[in-house]
Amino acid sequence: MELTKFGHACVRVTDGDRRLAIDPGVLTDVEQALADIDAVLITHEHADHLDVDKVAAAAGRNPALRLWAPQAVADQLAGNPALADRVSAVGPGQSFIAGGLQVRTYGGQHALIHSSIPVISNVGYLVGDAVYHPGDSYVVPNAVVEAVLVPINAPWSKVAEAMDFTTSVRAPRAFQIHDGLLNDTGKGFYESQLGRVGEFYGTTRFQHLDAGDSVTL
Repeated sequence: MELTKFGHACVRVTDGDRRLAIDPGVLTDVEQALADIDAVLITHEHADHLDVDKVAAAAGRNPALRLWAPQAVADQLAGNPALADRVSAVGPGQSFIAGGLQVRTYGGQHALIHSSIPVISNVGYLVGDAVYHPGDSYVVPNAVVEAVLVPINAPWSKVAEAMDFTTSVRAPRAFQIHDGLLNDTGKGFYESQLGRVGEFYGTTRFQHLDAGDSVTL
């Protein structure tokens, strides 16, 4: 299985001719991320995880494109002619096939940003037993995971939470996501902390991925 990092929180998972993409948002080259992709998983409605216009354009180019997303996102997209009949609503605790790959769902809520801001739906996805994408949350799946994608910077997070999440999932490998608002210095700071805590507990090896980088799992 191959994992490819795109901008911010978007990744693509490929296993032979089976493939899907997760969270093509406005900080992502959506056209490149969705090239030859028929299945797209959306964790939640925020624009940095879902660029509606560009995903709709991709659907216009590809009649086979289908999306899986929380109910609130499915309802939002129902009014878009290009996407109205392309979205399946999913919640936590489900299992389904997308792009030929087994997917399980976790979580249910976006991490708290502030008590004055309503909490929205957020679904984390485990693709096979290989890649876990939590969206905007630090929900730990009750499953064995080969590689965890760690949101390293967000209005709702702090570095201690990212470190605790990394060690709690106990995946052998970790890669950064949610880094689109950081410069190289900021990325280096967060990633050094994740690498240090993984080594300290002896559970997880952290590896940085630039946009366009791929790794074999």
